[in-house]
Amino acid sequence: MNSMFVPIILFAYARPDHLRRTLDCLRENHIPLIYAFSDGPRTPDKTSAVLEVREMLKSIDWCEVVLCERERNLGLGCSILTGVTEVLKKHESAIIFEDDLICVPGTYQYLCAALDNFKDDDRVMSVTGWTHPFVTPRDVTYLPYFDGRAECWVWGTWSRAWQAMDTDAKTLMEQCKDQSIDIYQYGADLVDMAKAELSQNIWAVRFLYLHILKKRLCLRPPWSMVEHIGFDSNATNASDESWLKNPPLKFAPPIPALWPEPVEHPACSRLHQKVCGTRPTVAGRLYRFAYRLASKALRASNTR
Repeated sequence: MNSMFVPIILFAYARPDHLRRTLDCLRENHIPLIYAFSDGPRTPDKTSAVLEVREMLKSIDWCEVVLCERERNLGLGCSILTGVTEVLKKHESAIIFEDDLICVPGTYQYLCAALDNFKDDDRVMSVTGWTHPFVTPRDVTYLPYFDGRAECWVWGTWSRAWQAMDTDAKTLMEQCKDQSIDIYQYGADLVDMAKAELSQNIWAVRFLYLHILKKRLCLRPPWSMVEHIGFDSNATNASDESWLKNPPLKFAPPIPALWPEPVEHPACSRLHQKVCGTRPTVAGRLYRFAYRLASKALRASNTR
C-alpha cells in the first residue's frame, strides 16, 4: 500500500477555531487526500459557524479535498457510521479524524505504515495514534503494543474490518454474553455506552464491542501522538478535563523496522478496568439508581 493513497476522513461541525488547529496538523503531516464531512446545523444559531467551517474546508489548497456538505444534522454517531462506510467502499483503508483532534508531525506516516504492515492480518482490526499513560503498560518502551479495546481518537482501519458495523452495540454486547465473553473486561463504561448508543447517537462503542466479540486487536503507539482539544461544554465526545487529557505531546515514535507480533499485552484489560470501572457491585448499582432519580428530579424542577 502506498501511503499516498490512504485518505483522511475528517468529520467537522461548527467549531472553526478547533478545526483550524486540526487542519494545521494535517497540513504539517503532508496529507494527500481528505474526505471532509460537514454536518448540517442542529439549530439555527449554528448556521453561521457551519458556513464558516465549510468555507475553511473549501479553501484548502495543500491537498485534494472531497467535501460532503450535509443538508441536515446527522449528529456525530450517524455521520461517522455513514461517512466511513461510504469511503471504505472506495478505499482499502482510511484514517479518521474529528475536528477537535490534533497530532504531531509523523503521525500520518506512522499510521500508514501500520495499516500497510497489518493489512492482511485478520488479528488486527484497527490502529490508533492515541494512548494514555494510565492505560499504557509499564514495560512498553519504543514499540507499539496491542490492545483488545479499540480507540476512537485518530484511528485507522481497513474495509475488511469495517464489516458488521451495521449491528448496534447492544446486540454485539448480547452476542458477547452468548459466547461467554466478559462484557466488563475492558471497563464498565462500555456497558452503559452500549445501552445508550442509539438514543444518544454515539458510535464508537459499537466498534469496540466488535473488536471484543471477534477477539481482534487495536495497535496503539508507545506514547500518544494525538490530543483532544475539545475538553469543554461544546465537545463532541469529551466534556471535561478528565484523566483523558494527556501530558504534553512529544515527537512521534520511530516506525518499527520489525513490527511486533499481534498479541494483546496481558496488562491491557486490567488497566482499562482500573480507569473505567469493573463489574458493578450491588452498592454501585444502588448509587447509580439514586443518582438517576436525583438527576431526573432536578431536570423536572428546572423545566417548571
